Amino acid sequence: MTNRYNTLLVILDHDIREDDAEPLIAAIKMMRGVLSVKPNVSDFESEMAEVRARQDLAQKLFDVIYPERVTGK
Repeated sequence: MTNRYNTLLVILDHDIREDDAEPLIAAIKMMRGVLSVKPNVSDFESEMAEVRARQDLAQKLFDVIYPERVTGK
């Protein structure tokens, strides 16, 4: 049996201005099967999550480049 979707979430690679997003929203609305498109305003919580994710990734990369600091040798 195959799954059925009721929602597709599109995540942008960076925050864009409201007026720049209007053509993209209009284009998505024109696609067959789309009932509504609701933009999500960027806030401090999403910014905080992104900063934490970048810090975590930077730390992992640092640990790969300098493994002697991880093992204490």
